[in-house]
Amino acid sequence: MAADETPHIAPSIRLRVELVVEIADPQALTRSALERVEGDALMPDEERAHAREIVAADPGEAIAYLVDPFDLVRALPGVELAHASWGSEEVDEDDLDALDDLDEE
Repeated sequence: MAADETPHIAPSIRLRVELVVEIADPQALTRSALERVEGDALMPDEERAHAREIVAADPGEAIAYLVDPFDLVRALPGVELAHASWGSEEVDEDDLDALDDLDEE
């Protein structure tokens, strides 16, 4: 590299996405999450047992298990997912009203 050249450093971008979903059929959601757990050939048995428990007990955990942030960027050219974290929480009407206020801004 010549003395006057600087190395190109790819920028990292934090993409914040907030979704609020209504779970119309918790049993179907739980079944789907349990099927995903059972179909995961790479998951150790101990982890599988734990995953079964948490997705069966909480629809929020079931949906968090089924949502993969990689799917959001997989088809974008020139983009590689460097890090992802996500979770779920139940929201009440006040939380939904606050989100509506954000949409208006």
